[in-house]
Amino acid sequence: MNEIIAVLLSGFSIGLIGSFHCVGMCGPLALSLPVHHLPGFRKTLAISLYNAGRAFSYASIGLIFGLVGQGFSLFKMQQGLSIAAGLLVLVILISSRGNPQISILSRFTQAIKSRLGHYLKSEKPLLSYFSIGVVNGLLPCGLVYVAIAAALATGTLVKSSLLMFAFGMGTLPMMAMTMVFGKFIPTGLRVKLNKMTPRLTLVIAVLLILRGLNLGIPFISPAYHQGGSDPNPPAIIHCH
Repeated sequence: MNEIIAVLLSGFSIGLIGSFHCVGMCGPLALSLPVHHLPGFRKTLAISLYNAGRAFSYASIGLIFGLVGQGFSLFKMQQGLSIAAGLLVLVILISSRGNPQISILSRFTQAIKSRLGHYLKSEKPLLSYFSIGVVNGLLPCGLVYVAIAAALATGTLVKSSLLMFAFGMGTLPMMAMTMVFGKFIPTGLRVKLNKMTPRLTLVIAVLLILRGLNLGIPFISPAYHQGGSDPNPPAIIHCH
């Protein structure tokens, strides 16, 4: 149970802190959603459905990468996988000059966002907001790469999916506020918030590497013993 709580907290923290990045990158798309004319309850429902769709996509992505991580875990390679995931995040961060984006995917993302923006100009039925959230959640994003790396390192299908779902929930407060009050957020502030992403990415990368180093630090670098055996088994008392 403690491990599940730690996974949920990790995913939620990445999403909550990284949601400042969402304001800069996905904020314009969220602001395009035709919700401002809706009455109170319908507006709340539309925003909730949109963000639930994003969380659903993230959880689905977590299932896929959880299968990969579980395969490594079965071969007792979970620690190495965590270190490799952390190093990969560092490589992406350095090669992209501080912004964890992949240029080809970034261009693809902008094209999809542009098409979605045109699609969103007309009024939509409430259930369509969930579908839009699902599509948005599948778009390549630097922050999502970081969450995927953390999910991959969990080593199990369930934990990976839970981490990605919690990640989606962590982005919800800031995204919801952006959708409601976003028109009052200056563009310059969005740019500054987006610049916080590299620091978050660096912290996550370091934590992933530490997690794989087996240093015995609770939650940060817990001790892992091959085969799950206790390093200090209790003494066996022989009775004669």
